[in-house]
Amino acid sequence: MRIVNIHDAKTHPSRLVEAAAKGEPFIIAKAGKPLVRVVPVDAPTAPRRLGFMRGSVTLPEDFDTMDQEEIEKLFYGDE
Repeated sequence: MRIVNIHDAKTHPSRLVEAAAKGEPFIIAKAGKPLVRVVPVDAPTAPRRLGFMRGSVTLPEDFDTMDQEEIEKLFYGDE
C-alpha cells in the first residue's frame, strides 16, 4: 500500500482521493509514522465469522457465584 506524507496529502488531495476512489488505497504518514488509511467507501470488508470460537471456551457452572466470598471481602471488608 502506498504511503504519502501529510504535506503531499495537503498539496494534492483531489488527486489522492480520486486514486483511492478508483481502488488504490493509501496511508497518510507524518514524520514516517502512519496516521490514517484512506480507502474507498465501498471497499469490501472482511466478512464476520460469527461463532468461529464456539465450543472452545467453557464457563464453570458456578460462574455467577465464583469467588463470591473474596469479592464481598473486597467490597465490605472483614466483618
